Amino acid sequence: MRQMMTAAALAAATALSCAGTAYATDLEVTHWWTSGGEAAAVAELAKAFDATGNKWVDGAIAGSGGTARPIMISRITGGDPMGATQFNHGRQAEELIQAGLMRDLTDVATKEKWTEVVRPKSLLDSCTVGGKIYCVPVNIHSWQWLWLSNEAFAKAGVPVPKNWDEYVAAAPALEKAGIVPLAVGGQAWQAAGAFDVLMMAVGGTDAFLKVNKDKDATFAAGPEIAKVFKAADAARKMAKNTNVQDWNQATNMVITGKAGGQIMGDWAQGEFQVAGKVAGKDYTCLPGLGMNATIATAGDAFYFPLLKDADKAKAQEVLAETLLDPKTQVAFNLKKGSLPVRGDVDLTAANDCMKKGLDILAKGSVIQWTDQLLSQDTQKQKEDLFSEFFAKQDLTVEEAQKRFAAIIAKAD
Repeated sequence: MRQMMTAAALAAATALSCAGTAYATDLEVTHWWTSGGEAAAVAELAKAFDATGNKWVDGAIAGSGGTARPIMISRITGGDPMGATQFNHGRQAEELIQAGLMRDLTDVATKEKWTEVVRPKSLLDSCTVGGKIYCVPVNIHSWQWLWLSNEAFAKAGVPVPKNWDEYVAAAPALEKAGIVPLAVGGQAWQAAGAFDVLMMAVGGTDAFLKVNKDKDATFAAGPEIAKVFKAADAARKMAKNTNVQDWNQATNMVITGKAGGQIMGDWAQGEFQVAGKVAGKDYTCLPGLGMNATIATAGDAFYFPLLKDADKAKAQEVLAETLLDPKTQVAFNLKKGSLPVRGDVDLTAANDCMKKGLDILAKGSVIQWTDQLLSQDTQKQKEDLFSEFFAKQDLTVEEAQKRFAAIIAKAD
């Protein structure tokens, strides 16, 4: 009798266990987070999702978003969709949504009260098309940072700069010490991003918006943006001996003191962290290049292609909820170097640079970035131009500005 009762109890327990994980399944998630810091951060998302009884199947695609996005889009449009995929929240998935290939997450967002916890509001606005929410923003990434090697400046015998102008003035001393003043990798998006950051820092917020939001081609061809091109000319001269391709290789030059600095988004922080470097001691960060402490509310988000499999569709909902769980938000963003999208999480463990970002965010000194303001076609044209500009020192600033204004004139 006891054996029968034990067997019955075991069967009942098994049934309850199966009921609790009835929808547990593998879910492939594609992304382009492959550097050391990025891999550490994405591991936190995978761990949180696996804890739900489902299984994160990692679909990392080596290279930048420019390399990964066409592959992701091709799979979705070709009938081989993944369970979820990373994009930058903004206009990158616009055509997929319009084609009816992406899942509407409005019900999940309503149940989880995303509108009450996601900040700033523009993050969810960037996920919204036709009044429906199609993505889960997971972080606030800002491009507007200058990362400086304290070791490099000590070796060159000059103080660590407090702004872009001081940095440019220190370049000759860095070169004399055998240090590359500015590290800019060979990927086109790095050059274009650096120019956008210079526009914000040197030109100012109003100038940035006139060009990228208002698409004012006359202004883009005028004297205010000529100042930005002058700064970009200084940047390319400082960067001419970088000789690396990937952004994290350029970051490593700063980490090891081979380069004085790098204009790069706050995701660079993850690389410093993996290397065991301490903000404020080993390296210095200048939001807005020390000239305009404003950050963009851009970043990463996950989109969910429509799936026929009911279990995987349920797992998509679980993943969407997990990505915005407070504990997941803290664990992920501390590793990624980005800011959380929830305004109700504890970030006492934040380092010096993250605290600077949080302070700027709290003051409301935020702006939409080019991913949200310009189409992917326009972005690609800019990347082509600035890749050439940084690679070819004989491309004059006047000619480059003329070509840039022509791009803005046709921008959408």
